[in-house]
Amino acid sequence: MSDRLSPLARRVLSLSDAGVGLAEMSRRFKRSPEHLARVLEWAEIPRTGPPPRTANRAMERRVLRLRADGETHQEIADRFRRSPDFMRRVEGFAHYRRAMDILG
Repeated sequence: MSDRLSPLARRVLSLSDAGVGLAEMSRRFKRSPEHLARVLEWAEIPRTGPPPRTANRAMERRVLRLRADGETHQEIADRFRRSPDFMRRVEGFAHYRRAMDILG
């Protein structure tokens, strides 16, 4: 369940479990004690929604489509004003996310 919480919520829960008070956490995170009390309350709400999204992002979908249409990394890089190496990484992430979706 903690994998669906924000980093702040995970850290606040961890410190609270360790016995650190709201005043000290407030000082550390530069947030009001009331805010951190709400974070603690919200962290206890059960999360039943879908797992964190791993589906391809918009740029990844476009890069995959352009690569399928035969464009080179250089042509795609010019289109997005990025480097060809960046486009290769985006394509790699897209393939990785697809594999993770398939594996499930």
